[in-house]
Amino acid sequence: MTRSLFGTDGVRGTANTAPLTAETALRIGAAVGRYFRRDSETAVHRVVIGKDTRLSGYMFETALTAGLTSTGMNVLLLGPVPTPAVGLLTPSMRADLGVMISASHNPAEDNGIKFFGPDGFKLSDAAEAEIERLIEAGVDPAPAGEIGRAKRIDDGRFRYNERVKTTFPRAMRLDGIKVVVDCANGAAYRAAPEVLWELGAEVIPVGVAPDGYNINAECGSTKPRVAAETVVAHGADLGICLDGDADRVVLIDETGTVADGDQIMALLADRWAAEGRLAGGALVATVMSNLGLERYLGARGLRLERTGVGDRYVVERMRAGGFNLGGEQSGHIVMTDHATTGDGLMAALQFLAEMVRTGQPASALARSFEPVPQLLRNVRFSRGQLPLEVEAVQRAIAETEAELQGCGRLLIRKSGTEPLIRVMAECEDEPRLTRAVERVVEAVERAVTR
Repeated sequence: MTRSLFGTDGVRGTANTAPLTAETALRIGAAVGRYFRRDSETAVHRVVIGKDTRLSGYMFETALTAGLTSTGMNVLLLGPVPTPAVGLLTPSMRADLGVMISASHNPAEDNGIKFFGPDGFKLSDAAEAEIERLIEAGVDPAPAGEIGRAKRIDDGRFRYNERVKTTFPRAMRLDGIKVVVDCANGAAYRAAPEVLWELGAEVIPVGVAPDGYNINAECGSTKPRVAAETVVAHGADLGICLDGDADRVVLIDETGTVADGDQIMALLADRWAAEGRLAGGALVATVMSNLGLERYLGARGLRLERTGVGDRYVVERMRAGGFNLGGEQSGHIVMTDHATTGDGLMAALQFLAEMVRTGQPASALARSFEPVPQLLRNVRFSRGQLPLEVEAVQRAIAETEAELQGCGRLLIRKSGTEPLIRVMAECEDEPRLTRAVERVVEAVERAVTR
C-alpha cells in the first residue's frame, strides 16, 4: 500500500494550503482515531497532543481534537512541548497514540503532523498507508453518547524536564559551565533553559521569545550564526542550538565553531564503546553522514550501519538490530536507552557530561574526525513536477557517478518534508566535487524551469 499524504516525517506542508488544511487535519484525526480504536470498540482510548510555537498550531490542534473526539478518543492537550516529550509521554500516560504538531526546522508558514504509537515510537510506513486509506474512504463517527473528551494537561513540560534530567549522571553538576542555548523560538523555549539551569549551568538563552511567526527565523540548528556570536561574546563554554521542535541539535564550541550530528555521534559512539555500552558495536546513521565518520568508526573496530534519510528509518534499524545509538548528520541523535526519537537536549547533556568528566573544552571533544569535503545543494520544484524522471537529469546523474567512482560518492534524493531535490556529493578533490554537484544541479534546474 502506497502513501501520498505522508512523507518521511508525517504530514507536512504550507499551513492552510492544500493538502495541509484544517479540513484535512480533521479527517486525519478521525482516521487515526478509528485506526487506533479498530481492535476494541468498548475500551477507553486516549491520545496526547503536543505542538510547537507556530501560529497555525492552534488551528491544527483544534481540528485534530475534533476529528479524534468524533471517533471516541479522549484527547490530552500538552501545549508547546518538544517532539521527544510526546514520544516519552505517550507510553507514560498510557495513551494509544501521540501526536506532534510541528514542521520541525521549517519556517513558520509551514506545519506538520506526526504520530507516535502506544510504545512511543513513530508509526511504520504500513500503518501510515492504512491511515491514508481511511482518510480517503472516510470513517463513521462514534454514537453521540461515545464522543471523546478533551482536557488540558498543565504539567507535561515538567514531566519531560524531569525525565531528561535522569539521563545526566546523578552525581554530576554543571556548576561553573556557561552555556548558550538557542531554542529557535520553538517548542523547547522554556524546557531547555530550565533543565540546564536546574543542573547548575549559567544559562544564556537565545531564541526564547516565540510570537507565532519567528520559529527558526535566523536562529536554531539550521542558522546557528547568532548563537555562535553569542558564545564568543559571552565567553561561553558551549552553545546548544535546537530546532523548532527540539528533536535535533548542533553544538558550538568555545571558539564559535559548529559541530554537526556526525561529530556528536562520533564522540558518543567512541565513549560508549570504551565503556562497554554501545550495543552491537555499531552506530546507525543515514546515507547523508560523512564518509569521515565511517572511517573514524572503522579505525576503532566499530561499524556504521546506514539507512535511508529520516530519523524514523534510523530508529527502525536500531530496533531491528538491537542497537542503542544512532542519528543524522542534521542533528537528530537517537539514544533508545533514554528516548524513542531524536532528542536535542538529551544529546547536548551527554556532550556536557563528557566535558565535565574529562575536563576538556568543547573544542577538544567536538572534532573527532576530519570530514571528507561534502557539498549539498537544494533545487526547489513545483507540485506535480517529476524532475528526477527527466532523461537529461538521469543522464547527468549517471555521468557524474562515473566521474566520482573510486574517489567519492553522489547522493540524489527528493526531500520527504519539502518540495526539494537534494543533490549531495563527497570527494576529497574539492574542484571535482564542485563540478559534480553543479552539473547535476544545472540539469535539475533546467528540468523544473522548462
